[in-house]
Amino acid sequence: MIEFINVTKRYGNNGTNAVERLNLKVNDGEIFGFLGPNGAGKSTTIKMATGILDISEGDILVNGFSIKTDAEKAKLNIGYVSDNHAVYDKLTGNEYLSFMGAMYRVPIEDIEMRASRFSEMFSLTNSLNDRISSYSHGMKQKIAVIGALIHNPRVWILDEPLTGLDPQSAYELKTLMHEHAERGNAVFFSSHVIDVVEKVCDRVGIIDNGKLVLLGRLEELKANSTESLEQIFLDITKR
Repeated sequence: MIEFINVTKRYGNNGTNAVERLNLKVNDGEIFGFLGPNGAGKSTTIKMATGILDISEGDILVNGFSIKTDAEKAKLNIGYVSDNHAVYDKLTGNEYLSFMGAMYRVPIEDIEMRASRFSEMFSLTNSLNDRISSYSHGMKQKIAVIGALIHNPRVWILDEPLTGLDPQSAYELKTLMHEHAERGNAVFFSSHVIDVVEKVCDRVGIIDNGKLVLLGRLEELKANSTESLEQIFLDITKR
C-alpha cells in the first residue's frame, strides 16, 4: 500500500508548487496507473514516493512506514524502476544483481535463485557475465527491472518500465505485475502508453499542473463515458 497524505512539493523561492496537496491511496492487490502530461508533476510525485526528493509538506506511507521519518523501512518495501534505467555500467550483470540483493539484505541463495529465474524470463542469462556497459538499451532496461525485483518488494513503483523492452519481455513484465497484485501487493505504474495502462491497470489517476484531476476504476470511467481512456486523458489535460 502507498498512501499520499496532503503531499506538496515546492521548488525555489517563488513558492511554485510542482505537486499540490496530493491525497491518494494505492491499495494492496491492485495495479494503479498514474498518468500525466510532461511537466504535470508525475515524475516529481514518483521521486518523492521513493525518497529521491524531499517532501515540502505532507507525508507518504509505504506499507505504513513514513518515507520522511522511517525512510529505510519504507524503501525496503519498494522496488523502483526509473524511467532512465540507471545502472552501474562498469559492473557485470551478475555483479549488479548481487549488489542490489545485498543492499536490500537478501540472502545469497535467494539472490541466485531470483536472478536465475528473472534472467531466463527476460532472455538475459547469457549476458550476465558481461559488463553492463556493453548492453543495448533494452538489455539495460531488463537488468534494471530484475535489480528492482530481486528483494521481492511488497510495493512496485514502475516509471515507464516497458520502454526499450522487446514484446516478449514486455509481456512477461505485465504478467509479473498481475501476479504481484494477485498476491495482495501494490503496483504503482506510470506510463505514457495509455493503451497499456487501460489494459493492465485496475484504477487510474491523472495529474495535471500538480493536482490530481481524475481518479477512478476503469470500469467506472468507461461506464460514465463513451470515450476511450486516451480521449478522456486528452480532454482533461488539454491546455
